[in-house]
Amino acid sequence: MITIEEHGSVAVVTYDRGERRNALSLKAMNELTKVAESFEARFDISAIVLAGSPQAFSAGVDLKDPERWAIDDKSLDERRYVASTGARMCKAWESLPQLTIAAVEGLNVGGGIALTLTCDWRVMAEDAFLYVPEVQIGIPLVWHTIPRLVNMVGASRAKQIMLLGDKMSSDVAKEWGLADWLVPKGQAVAHARELAQKVAQSPSHVVKMSKQSVNAYANALHFVSTFMDVDQALVCGQSNEAREARKNFK
Repeated sequence: MITIEEHGSVAVVTYDRGERRNALSLKAMNELTKVAESFEARFDISAIVLAGSPQAFSAGVDLKDPERWAIDDKSLDERRYVASTGARMCKAWESLPQLTIAAVEGLNVGGGIALTLTCDWRVMAEDAFLYVPEVQIGIPLVWHTIPRLVNMVGASRAKQIMLLGDKMSSDVAKEWGLADWLVPKGQAVAHARELAQKVAQSPSHVVKMSKQSVNAYANALHFVSTFMDVDQALVCGQSNEAREARKNFK
């Protein structure tokens, strides 16, 4: 499901589930979290490329994963822990000291977008597109993603992305700041690797401290504004309206 290739001081992490357009199951999110944590003390790695499959970075949270959704019999503590899995995954990737670059091919939906927004840069194929359907399936956009999104696109556009549920082409993603580079189909990983190799030529401690300084300022109030967002998703997601919305969503 997850493969890791190392090219000197650059690592390429590929998440390819092989089914369901790379949807993020609970198992997949836990594995991606462990992979991120495994790089924290890798002083020989300066930059990390995170990629999905050639067809999709991710179709978002797996709506058919019973481990994620069939939790009515669990205690509230257990349900909150399960619901916070994606937030822990995103935090693990955002907290990495190395520079991180997401390489996006095909579609990227909801939770997949949340994960790419935790990376420092995003390289997107020209035929790829983004889609945030959370509100349409009865849950708010969570995993502490809203401050990251507002930082990149502004408040009005963040609300448009979340509430309208329209698919976004790569050129609009670039114009709005959700993609940093557009490349021909099939070239996202290669271009991300080139950028990573260029960054890795500089002293790694300087790269890491520079990233830390920028993030300390840019993300200073993120958690303050979203500390309850997983609980909001838990309340909304277990409602009858949300269950019906998930069942009917295509």
